[in-house]
Amino acid sequence: MRQLVIAERISLIGHIVSMIFGLVGILLVVPNAQVIFDLSEVGQTVMQWSMAGGGVVYMILGAAGVFLYAMRTLGLGSALAFLLPSVFISLGSELLGTSTGFPFGHYSYLSGLGYKIAGLVPFTIPLSWFYLGFVSYLLARAGLEVDKKPNLWRHISAIALGALLLTSWDFVLDPAMSQTSLPFWYWQQPGPFFGMPYQNFAGWLGTSSIFMSVTALLWRNNPINRERYLRWALPTQLNIPLAVYLSNFGFATVMSLTAGFFVPVLLGLLLGVTPAVLLWLKGSSTPVQVLMEAPEISVARVIAAK
Repeated sequence: MRQLVIAERISLIGHIVSMIFGLVGILLVVPNAQVIFDLSEVGQTVMQWSMAGGGVVYMILGAAGVFLYAMRTLGLGSALAFLLPSVFISLGSELLGTSTGFPFGHYSYLSGLGYKIAGLVPFTIPLSWFYLGFVSYLLARAGLEVDKKPNLWRHISAIALGALLLTSWDFVLDPAMSQTSLPFWYWQQPGPFFGMPYQNFAGWLGTSSIFMSVTALLWRNNPINRERYLRWALPTQLNIPLAVYLSNFGFATVMSLTAGFFVPVLLGLLLGVTPAVLLWLKGSSTPVQVLMEAPEISVARVIAAK
């Protein structure tokens, strides 16, 4: 278990460091090409590597770290029950979107995000759907106490909130990443929302709702056995999903603010960061009761047996 935690933390720290390094490259180095020539030979090599594969590395590390976290706290079966639907359903939506314009609008990916599946979608894109989708859904599920007080309304609300958190991140990321000095994708038919069509948001909400619903069906009311549930229920365990969400939101925020896109950031703060923090606070406070109640249940069973 200790080795798993170490690998998880190294991946997540690397993920965040890679994002910071990427921001420096995109916002400072690319617009000022002379900076590259002023670097040492080693510095130029590092910068060239960053520009060629920095985006790939940060998404791979993010997906690896979140998957290790999911496996450690929920178990391999539950981790795969989110990974597989999120990756394959999002890939299907992205391939459909880049081919037909449905469900996001007409857009195409440029270079910088790795090998393209079918020549259309970088393999890293479904990974980003997975790790951001997972932390979004887990925060919503924990905050609404789905596993402690399961009912249909809580399940539906957790899916809706999880999809909203994920889409709110895109509010902030998409305008900047498609219009930066080094864009990663572009809209063939730009829309009214800072270059994005409103259809894009419907596509994000719909795609994330579908794979979160599939996971909810696979997980049922409580996908975690008692031992793992008590481990996952520790208040500190929700710190990692929140940290992943906020760090990625921070990356998108810096990109958007630098480009002068203030409205998307405000919308993201209102619809993404605020509910994420509130759900984290709620989810982090309730498990303490579970941990306190567990010994009492065990004692009661012993007394009853006697």
